Amino acid sequence: MGEGFLRAYHALPDPLRAIPVFVRGWQLRRWRYGAETESLVEAALERETWSAGRWRAWSEERLAYVLHRAATRVPYYREYWSARRRRGDRASWERIEHWPVLEKEAVRARPQAFVADDCAPSRMFRLSTSGTTGTPLKIFESRATVRARYALFEARCRRWHGVTSRDRWAVLGGQLVVPVSQRRPPFWVWNAPLRQLYMSSYHLAPDTVAAYLDAWVRYGVVYVEGYTSALYVLAQEALRLERFVPSLRLALTNAEPVYPYQREAIVRAFAAAVRETYGMAEMVAAASECEAGTLHAWPEVGWVELVADPDASDGTGELVCTSLLNADMPLVRYRVGDRASLAPPGAACPCGRGLPVFHRLEGRSDDILVLPDGRRVGRLDPVFKADLPIREAQVVQETVWDVRVRVVAAPGFEDEHAEAIARRLRDRLGEVRVMVERVPELPRSANGKFRAVVSRVSGGQGAGAGPARGGGGA
Repeated sequence: MGEGFLRAYHALPDPLRAIPVFVRGWQLRRWRYGAETESLVEAALERETWSAGRWRAWSEERLAYVLHRAATRVPYYREYWSARRRRGDRASWERIEHWPVLEKEAVRARPQAFVADDCAPSRMFRLSTSGTTGTPLKIFESRATVRARYALFEARCRRWHGVTSRDRWAVLGGQLVVPVSQRRPPFWVWNAPLRQLYMSSYHLAPDTVAAYLDAWVRYGVVYVEGYTSALYVLAQEALRLERFVPSLRLALTNAEPVYPYQREAIVRAFAAAVRETYGMAEMVAAASECEAGTLHAWPEVGWVELVADPDASDGTGELVCTSLLNADMPLVRYRVGDRASLAPPGAACPCGRGLPVFHRLEGRSDDILVLPDGRRVGRLDPVFKADLPIREAQVVQETVWDVRVRVVAAPGFEDEHAEAIARRLRDRLGEVRVMVERVPELPRSANGKFRAVVSRVSGGQGAGAGPARGGGGA
């Protein structure tokens, strides 16, 4: 959503905001669902009965197709293999180990070069994301890919837990559905085509939580999806107020992992099952939690490799993944930025499904911002949109009124881009003081990670968490 459109949308009276939301919801529904959706869902559920050997055979066949398509139809890779051939390198592109590791910067710099030449980017669905590092990325998907992705979400995030796309649900996300200066409800908008109550994660405060819970009851919300940190804040206040939502059955977390203390609070507050999801806009890996508490990988989405860490004694390695679902913008051996370990192939889960299992999944650990009016804000990825020439960014809260943004700039970064970052932050945080500082690099921990959000304010440390996660349902 462009800034000009967003400001025009915010200028509308509350009832009229439902009109552009309805139009957008209708567009998204046409992209996500079609006559084939139910058969795609049933096929996904049937594949969960496959043995480890059958999954291996299917994945190897699909990988061979994707590698051939990437080498022959994708401009970036065609150029890469042509250059190798000119140097006399005869290595086969059919072997995954002959491909280089792909860094985010290469995709950020030339996103359309990764789109197959028999596809038209202008007719594809485009996702813009800042990823887990503040580095803007653009991802393109065909309609068939979008529908396959949402069929997997329907099967493994909804159907596993007794809900469907026909149920009313709420989302606590990063879209600015109302201006941050608005201090009276509604802090949400109803998206009728998707049966979705989209709620602002930027307005959560002790004096607003009751309005959020009232809205869940009024709209008959059956399940909720949202940032773990936002759901945890909501749960804490619901417990303090002794307010409950009897219709709520399920809480799906995304964008952040769930720590035990957060899960316990959400369950106590809402008496609903809490299920974790994992994914990213680049769509090279995905996973969701079953009723037994196991995080199952979705093999259809990506081929997963672990780059071994010689210092790790628990088998944890860096995730390097290859697109299998999105063969029209295939990213081969893409460095995700997260670390994981996999259970042995065929490891049994009490749920009985034959899907692979993430034994361990770890990534960055972020704080949340504590604001003067009591609001607590976690993920700020939407600030760093794909129109900004930056490589990485970090938000540091010095006081409740002062926020510093450290930016590793890409060529072309000007004062106007720093002003856009400050403006977007104030749009979400309110009238805080924002300083944008250009730095050559960001501080990293021993494992090479950095925290995208750092709070030096009491109550903000350690409240957010981990690798970018999400099943793509919003």
